[in-house]
Amino acid sequence: MKPKKAAIFDLDGTLVDSMYVWSKVDEDFLTQRGIPVTKEYTDKMRSMFFETAAAYTKETYHLDETVEQIMQVWLDMAHEEYAHHVRLKSGAGAYLRYLKEQGVLLGMATSNNPYLLLPCLEHNGLSGVMDCICYTSEVGVNKSNPDIYVYTAGKLGVPVQDCVVFEDIIEGLKSAASVGMQTVAVYDPSNDPYWKEICTVAHRTIRSYQELLPTE
Repeated sequence: MKPKKAAIFDLDGTLVDSMYVWSKVDEDFLTQRGIPVTKEYTDKMRSMFFETAAAYTKETYHLDETVEQIMQVWLDMAHEEYAHHVRLKSGAGAYLRYLKEQGVLLGMATSNNPYLLLPCLEHNGLSGVMDCICYTSEVGVNKSNPDIYVYTAGKLGVPVQDCVVFEDIIEGLKSAASVGMQTVAVYDPSNDPYWKEICTVAHRTIRSYQELLPTE
């Protein structure tokens, strides 16, 4: 599927293999406080934007730390990995360069944070590749709502029907499709339990960006 005018990418689990970082952060953060990590907690955290996730964690576990303190702890725990170790998914860099050569506008719609995202793009050679980077914190709702994708399309100056959204979470795929965007689901080990359902929702599924590159 070649985007008509614009491609909008999620970061974590979609462009980069980073979900292990957040699993580790969740586990280490709660374990250090003597709190067991549950599937219910990790499932809810998947689609929340950063501040909401911190507020949810504080409220759920009645923590003394402020939301701001929780977020800073998470950021500091994750920064080393993003800045030095998190890598692109197979073929992702080549596919982004291919789209740029074809004149396709590139946007990013993410629940991540600039403190982690920008160093990650830099060490993977992608600084300046995105035409815009948008954060769910800017729209105030998570990816179960299509606002972040509509907002990113607006920043790119492209109608939603001319955008393809690349995502690894089913909530994002459903909400992007609900406003007329084409969707590509990207496989990640973290979405394996949901992959069968994801395949029924997305317009296309891939396990590697190599599948989207032209063959000669």
